[in-house]
Amino acid sequence: MISKNQLKRVKRLENKKYRSEAGLFVAEGPKVVGDLCEVMTPQTIISTPDFPPSRLPSAAGCEHIEVSAEELRQFSFLQHPQQVIGIFRQPVITDAEREAALSSARTRHVLALDGIQDPGNLGTIIRIADWFGIRTIVCSPDTTDLWNPKVVQATMGSIAHVSVLYEPLPSWLMTLRADTPIYGTLLDGDNIYATPLSDHGVIVMGNEGNGISVPVRRLVNSRLLIPCFSDEAHHAESLNVAIATAIVCSEMRRSRGMKI
Repeated sequence: MISKNQLKRVKRLENKKYRSEAGLFVAEGPKVVGDLCEVMTPQTIISTPDFPPSRLPSAAGCEHIEVSAEELRQFSFLQHPQQVIGIFRQPVITDAEREAALSSARTRHVLALDGIQDPGNLGTIIRIADWFGIRTIVCSPDTTDLWNPKVVQATMGSIAHVSVLYEPLPSWLMTLRADTPIYGTLLDGDNIYATPLSDHGVIVMGNEGNGISVPVRRLVNSRLLIPCFSDEAHHAESLNVAIATAIVCSEMRRSRGMKI
């Protein structure tokens, strides 16, 4: 039988302020929880009896709470709960790790997200980055919280494979070498399918409604356009930012012969 305190402890993790204070986050489903358990030890696992015991972490100090399917629904942030919920401690990034990640644009591609607000978009972009071998994402401080349960869920486990940092983008971009490519998708950009692309640099993706902010836009030195090919008078005005990110990342890989 679950207690009110156990339920309250988990449900409060929907709130960013409490997540930050507790240093915890929630992951749900066998795929997401399983991938995270490969790289970090959960504080608590909440699962139904039909969740395979072999998939439960055996690390000391991990609390396991077995609940019925109905009880799991009370804990879950999903419309359709998936057997298991994991509560994990938010990783602490050392200064050395942060510096290495922020300077990696000298040798490989780094994504920069400028004011992404939708949790589903952020989670999907993390998943896209993982697919295309991009290991670092730098977010502006006003980008939605990485540990939002909707973000974690949308990554489908890729949150375990990609380093996500929060930094003021203009000040970070100005620390890069002058010859570092800083790509941004803009309406006055050059056709991405006809533009030479580098095997390293920063790929900036902007806010869902307003695009790339003016201070960041001023630092973009390679402006790209994803052209619209529709010949209809009334066509889509824009692309979803996650879809646009996938197109840009795909073209970066294709144009460089899949070099990572």
